[in-house]
Amino acid sequence: MIRLMTSGESHGKALSVIIEGMPAGLQIDVKYINKELSRRQKGYGRGERMKIESDQAEILSGVRYGETIGSPISIQIKNKDFENWKDIMKTDKGSTDKKVTSPRPGHADLPGILKYGRTDIRDIMERASARETASRVAAGAIFKLFIAEFGIKIYSHTISIGQISINALTKSLDKIEDSPLRCTDPRSEKEMMKLIDEAKKKGDSIGGVSEIRALGVCSGLGSHANYDRRLSASIASAMMSIPTVKGIEIGEGIKNAENFGSKVQDEIFYSKENGFYRSTNRAGGIEGGISNGEDIIVRIYSKPIPTLSSPLKSVDIKTKKQTLAQKERADVCVVPAAGVIAESMMAYVLSNAFLDKFGGDAMTDIKAGYKSYMKRIGNA
Repeated sequence: MIRLMTSGESHGKALSVIIEGMPAGLQIDVKYINKELSRRQKGYGRGERMKIESDQAEILSGVRYGETIGSPISIQIKNKDFENWKDIMKTDKGSTDKKVTSPRPGHADLPGILKYGRTDIRDIMERASARETASRVAAGAIFKLFIAEFGIKIYSHTISIGQISINALTKSLDKIEDSPLRCTDPRSEKEMMKLIDEAKKKGDSIGGVSEIRALGVCSGLGSHANYDRRLSASIASAMMSIPTVKGIEIGEGIKNAENFGSKVQDEIFYSKENGFYRSTNRAGGIEGGISNGEDIIVRIYSKPIPTLSSPLKSVDIKTKKQTLAQKERADVCVVPAAGVIAESMMAYVLSNAFLDKFGGDAMTDIKAGYKSYMKRIGNA
């Protein structure tokens, strides 16, 4: 089992992540990790913070000569903006007269200070910030390298921004990285960008839907045997842990709820060349909590972010008087970035499921177990 732990505040000295349980013998490329971090920072509608930070990963442990050695992997990402915040974010004793007391609707501000008994919302907002997800993307790069050893590839693309949706997959998937919104439909993308510009002009924000696909996943990951071993449940939990995500769909789950069963289930076929296969994939690659060999397809629904340059009504937690919510530097739209973060969480879940299925403390053992299993089910 892989254990993943992140730490750090948005404007603190650094973010960090510890990964325990990765097998020994996995080749690690720091340039690839940094490339993934760069992907997270891109996207039309991102804020000024992305121009300040240029995230770079520093591996502190668990890797030697470019290869995992079986011990916990720790990675640090320094916050360049800390130099401008060191008086506010100091860790030694002191006090500040710059307390934040106006909670933002839709954020962790108010429930956070009530839960932890704090009088300065800064104590909550710094950790609740989506800046934390940079740590998860760094970890996700390692998980992607692991599952790539078994032919699994993950990508994401934008389905909609606000009420503007793509009409078709008119751009090849290898061109997504060149798209400002990670969108496969150039015509719809232009309308999406106009909508983001409109939201920015109004001091507002806008959400949307991203689709994440995992290609090349073998059948047999996850289990029906108990609720907490279902692959679909693990994916849902991981996706909902992303701060902006308020809904998730696996396959055509939402549309399927409106149809008869005969129009929903994916009929089963067999050929010597392909083994068991489906001509449709409405289930999104998972049946009974187990991967079925088809692509795993997930959609995440991102809310508009709650930090607005034209803030909403709030109440000062000290005076209890009506006020406007705290203004902070923020993005207008994070949908493309949310897709990249979701890729990392998908890679984390699949890596965990993979190790649960095939076990092993060394890559050679895991590959041997995988090869034996694939031979048994006839897909070697």
